[in-house]
Order: sequence, then C-alpha cells, then structure tokens
Amino acid sequence: MTTFKSLFEQYHWDSIQQKIQYVTAAEVQHSLSKRKRTIDDFLILISPAAMPFLEEMAAMSKELTQKRFGRTIQMYVPMYLSNECQNICTYCGFSLDNKLKRKTLNDAEILKEAEAIKQAGFEHVLLVTGEANYTVNINYFLNAISLLRAKFANISVEVQPLSTEEYQALHTAGVHTVLVYQETYHRQVYKQYHPKGKKSNFDFRLETPDRIGKAGIHKIGLGVLLGLEDWRTDSFFTALHLDYLQKKYWQSRYSVSFPRLRPAEGIIEPNFIMDDKDMVQLICAYRIWNEDLEVSVSTRENEKFRDNIIHLGATSMSAGSRTNPGGYVVAPESLEQFETSDERSAEEVAEKIRAAGYEPVWKDWDKIYTS
Repeated sequence: MTTFKSLFEQYHWDSIQQKIQYVTAAEVQHSLSKRKRTIDDFLILISPAAMPFLEEMAAMSKELTQKRFGRTIQMYVPMYLSNECQNICTYCGFSLDNKLKRKTLNDAEILKEAEAIKQAGFEHVLLVTGEANYTVNINYFLNAISLLRAKFANISVEVQPLSTEEYQALHTAGVHTVLVYQETYHRQVYKQYHPKGKKSNFDFRLETPDRIGKAGIHKIGLGVLLGLEDWRTDSFFTALHLDYLQKKYWQSRYSVSFPRLRPAEGIIEPNFIMDDKDMVQLICAYRIWNEDLEVSVSTRENEKFRDNIIHLGATSMSAGSRTNPGGYVVAPESLEQFETSDERSAEEVAEKIRAAGYEPVWKDWDKIYTS
C-alpha cells in the first residue's frame, strides 16, 4: 500500500524551513485574496511575513468558522486509563525512565471514572493511555470500550499506533475518532526525543494515519508537540499530511490539535518557544486554508487564551481535564502526563462559551443514526 511516506520523502526539512522564511508580504496578500487555497498558501500564511496580517486573518478565520460550524463549541474530556509506558520520550511524564508508581484502571475503576465524567455533563470522551503493549493493548482497549459504549455518544482514543486490523476492531467496537501525533516531522532529530521503545520507529508512526484511514475510522486527528522543533516547519508537514489523507481517505473527517509542551515529571525544556500570537496565527492559517478542518484546543492552554480563541477558529475544547489515570475520583494523586493550564470546571468553561455568544455542545450526534 502506498502511504504518506512516499510523499513525505519528496520534501526536505531545511528547504521548507528556508522557504517559509523567504515569504513576502505580497505573497501573503495574494493567498488571502484567493477563494480556494492550497498547501502552498498554508505555508505562506504561517510565515513570519504573515504576522502583520494577523488581524485580517483572525477576522477571516472567525467568518469561515461560523459559516461552516456555526456558533458552537464541541465539549469533550480525556479519560486516562493507564500511565504505564514502554517508551522513553524526553518530553513526557509517562516516560519509562521516570521511576514512579504506575497505574492501570480495572473495570470497576473505569466505570467510576465514567460516572464522574457523566455527572459533569460530558457525552464525548477521549480514552488515553501510555504505550505499554503488554498491559494496555487491543484487548484492554476493546474491553474498556465495551464498558463505556452505552454510556457515551462519542468515544475517541489516543493510544499507541496499531495495525489496520486492530483499528478495524476499534471501529467495529464503536470508536468514532483516533488521534495520533507524530510529535515532530524532523526525521533527523526524532530519535533524540525517542531513544527507546517502539515509538522510536519514525516510519511506523508516520504511516499510522494511513492504517487508520484504511480501517474506515470516522475521524482522524493529527498534531505535533509544539516546542520540540520549529513550529512553522512542523506545522507545514502536519498540513501536508492532512492534505494527503483528505484526498486519499475522503470518507473520513479530520481534526488538528495544538499541544504545546507543558511541565511534566522529568521532561526537557522547550527547544522553541511559541507565544500566543504565534498560536493564533497557526490556528487562523489552518482555518483559512481548510474550512472543513476541525480545530481542537485543550486545557494545555491558559484561560485567557482559550476564552479568546472561541471566536477565532476553535470547534472543540476539553474542560475540567485530568491527565492521570483515575484523576477524577479513583486515584487523583497518580502520575500525570503533563500539567494542565486551564483548571476551570466543565460548567465554568461552558458558561464562558455562552457568554461569548456560542453554544457549548455536549452531544451533536448519536451512533443510532450511523448504524
């Protein structure tokens, strides 16, 4: 099967990075004036030359988002099932070399966490684990989904890369969305961040969205860890990947997330600082380039930023998040993956969305209509 790797290998990190730096104001103006934009326009809109046009980009992003998605923000919450992991990743609190107590939820604990999440109003849940193939594997995932399927309208997963057959099993079991992050598309330094474990295999991870698409998953989410390498270059390759997937697996929907490196046990400091204006530029560039793309903003971001981004392109937000297994009621002191920044409750975030003139949506579809 031909995969994204064949397209990816036609591009080179250094040449793309240089091309972004050489964009002119005239090129930005031309891209903003177009009715239909390409991946080359996205490169132009994330360039330093586009920063003076940020106000115009923000207004355009707001208009395009309202046109396609209305004044709505989809609410979701992560449920961490396990912090066990067999990888060493220099930026993650779950890294194998962090010699701290590990926890994997059993059936009763999963149901207790689910009840707490339901009481907060959520119908969309994102199941997250570390990458521990012997402990949290496809059988564990399928069991958890069987426990939760009747309780939630929408189940997403963010787990280790799987085979096409395993993704097909998740699809059959009721999984709506699969998220997978390349972390960085900079092949030459990828191994430095992932020195040990299955995650150190750059190509296997790069080809994961192809396996997800082939399995017929309803929605695929991509992203990079902002702070590892140059955010502009990494974001170009993320968009290139999305563009490829949308054309090849056109039946699926697509989303993009913007995880900025956050404090966690034993992690490195960011190599590249991305400030809030940079993040706004990136979100607006994605929206102007791709009107159908769903844009997710997590509690990694602070309250002020999340409140302002409601108007500028976001389509979904997490709230009241805990990034440790059992973090809601079962084991609130267990090892967390990273520190959240927005600590407000789900209802507080929902009220802020309403105050902005938007509607927090807890349940926007039901699996009964897709069977």
